[in-house]
Amino acid sequence: MRDSGFDVLVVGAGPVGLTAAHELARRGVRVRLVDRATGPATSSRALATHARTMEICHQMGLLTTLMPRGRKVEHFSFHLRGRRLISFDADYAGMPTRHPFSLMVDQVVTEEVLRKGVHDLGVEVEWEVGLESFEQGADGVTAWLRRADGSVEELWVPWLVGADGARSTVRKQLGLRLLGDSTETWLNADVLLDAPLPADGNHLVHTGKGTLLLVPFPEQDKWRIIDTADIDRADEPEFVRARLAAKLAVALGKPVQVSQPSWISVFTVQQRMIEHMRVGRCFVAGDAAHVHSPASGQGMNTGVQDAYNLAWKLADVIKGHCEEALLDSYEAERVPIGATLLRSTRTATALVALRNALAPVLLPVGLGLVRTIHPLKRRLQRKMIRGFCGLALHYTASPLTVPAGDGDDGIAPGHRVGCDAGTERVSAGWRELYEELTDTRWKLLAAPADAVQSETVESAARAYGSAVSTRAVTDASAPEATAAGEARAGNAVPLADPGGHLRAGLGLRPGRFVLIRPDGYLVAKGELADLPRTLDRVHLVEQQ
Repeated sequence: MRDSGFDVLVVGAGPVGLTAAHELARRGVRVRLVDRATGPATSSRALATHARTMEICHQMGLLTTLMPRGRKVEHFSFHLRGRRLISFDADYAGMPTRHPFSLMVDQVVTEEVLRKGVHDLGVEVEWEVGLESFEQGADGVTAWLRRADGSVEELWVPWLVGADGARSTVRKQLGLRLLGDSTETWLNADVLLDAPLPADGNHLVHTGKGTLLLVPFPEQDKWRIIDTADIDRADEPEFVRARLAAKLAVALGKPVQVSQPSWISVFTVQQRMIEHMRVGRCFVAGDAAHVHSPASGQGMNTGVQDAYNLAWKLADVIKGHCEEALLDSYEAERVPIGATLLRSTRTATALVALRNALAPVLLPVGLGLVRTIHPLKRRLQRKMIRGFCGLALHYTASPLTVPAGDGDDGIAPGHRVGCDAGTERVSAGWRELYEELTDTRWKLLAAPADAVQSETVESAARAYGSAVSTRAVTDASAPEATAAGEARAGNAVPLADPGGHLRAGLGLRPGRFVLIRPDGYLVAKGELADLPRTLDRVHLVEQQ
């Protein structure tokens, strides 16, 4: 096999390509990252970073940098003729997370944080380098890259990741078609507002003939307005400003000062996806694989989650930690997720547009009823949150997931591992596990009840130490001498869980184990006697 000095070529340096490059590099994979653009994007695009993506950013080690640069959003309000008809709260009941909100932060900032993370790992974005074409072979991919000066470079790499957007060269050359439809055409405008609207929530205002969706930026008084009815004369900022001011005055019942937009964009709302995300040694992720309505802010979040899912699997195969069969689970997991999100974003698009002519009459009655029936309001706001936060998505049908046996309790295989902030505050075990999730390896948590079971755990630690972090969960505090480094040497490091909160949440009883994937999803649980078969089933390879 040839060696070009790189294991993976990532095409596209937006948030998806940057996430893939970051996670590959963090795992010791040699990455080349190219983009045909002249440099980083400067115009405003995606704003919302949802709860699951924040969990990923924590695991990547970037959340503490990103969080202070955003604004928390925890409400969604409807307005009509100067009245706020209802305000739905961010209700994450049944989806425990430390981040029960959306973070509004400009995609330009998100990419900046990701680029800095990639740079710190020794990877630089090569701007003005575009993928012209490629050919696959049995052991790799030959790619031709064109530079700004017109010169063409031939590059061989074992693997290729296409994160090159909705017009993806990789997708087109693989013969993959985006299937679906286009529904609406909307206008985006970023403006400063002097309006009586709380900035800790999004606002949908009915203007009489359509709706405006207002989303706050982190900056004081700055908002993105999405106009679902009027898109003409978008090249006239003063006209767009005056039109938005007039609409807001009608919807909010008072004059509103609107600045001239700093950015205007007219876009077609598309709902499209492909049926395959892998062809041989080539993969696609993000908008290259599926395009969503912006109504619930899914595009960037879904793409980051694609890249995170793919990167740890590809890295484990390249590093020899797992068999190549592991890669089949990427498409098996993410294609159904794309289909699920297309359904939810269609619903969100219809909700935001509110085309029904009777809406001005029906909304006050219907939402007034919801506001007074508290159980109904709770059900609706929980359903709304589940549709976009990413926490409810699971991999129970994945070929990688090992179904639990009868009588198992706690988090089920295929679901993400997490608790809320209140549980974390009182549980040393959960706090330790959250830090453990930043480790790039699989996590094996075991509760051996006798010497034989302890040896089973130690044997697994010795055999898989470079791929699996093995922790023996106990009541007592771990000795000061133990450290995460010992696990790499083949020892099961104690994980103290006084009070048993972690074990209760995971359903980890004496004599049993829980296996967590590198991306924080529980993949298997069972009796320690079944551990060797389980490790083999999820394609882990014993380290020589």
